Amino acid sequence: MSLLDLDEALLTLVARADLVYSPLVDQTAFPEDVDVTLVEGAVSSQDDLKKLQTVRGRTRILVALGDCAVTSNVPSMRNTIPVARLLESIYGGPGEEPDSPRMAAPSTGVPALLPAARPLHDFVEVEVHLPGCPPSPKAILEVLSSCLTGRAPRLAGVKFG
Repeated sequence: MSLLDLDEALLTLVARADLVYSPLVDQTAFPEDVDVTLVEGAVSSQDDLKKLQTVRGRTRILVALGDCAVTSNVPSMRNTIPVARLLESIYGGPGEEPDSPRMAAPSTGVPALLPAARPLHDFVEVEVHLPGCPPSPKAILEVLSSCLTGRAPRLAGVKFG
């Protein structure tokens, strides 16, 4: 939402950049040779890790967008709970029927969880860390503008989240 809150500044960005991949765009594979990618959220599952590694391999500048991507923030609250116990508490427990929807297992579509939710930089190189929950539109604009012009972001004095 903070990206959309750029309002008319979005028009300036759209004139200089193309949106080539997003959960909101009907694109199934991450493209090659991307200049800048914004990644939000912590790495919590094998699926997250695989996608992050693909993105990293195809992106020149990777931006960790928001506190969850930068520090693993809220998702890391599950890190003290063993994965098996976490899955049991969410998808079912003793006494439930094996075919109950709550007994869904990783083989039925639930991604295999990593032992802990961790920030992006624990797995791949990140060029820009943009904290905030969420980052302010002004900070996002500064990062995107700087990435598109080849200069380092000037975030001193920018209010975060």
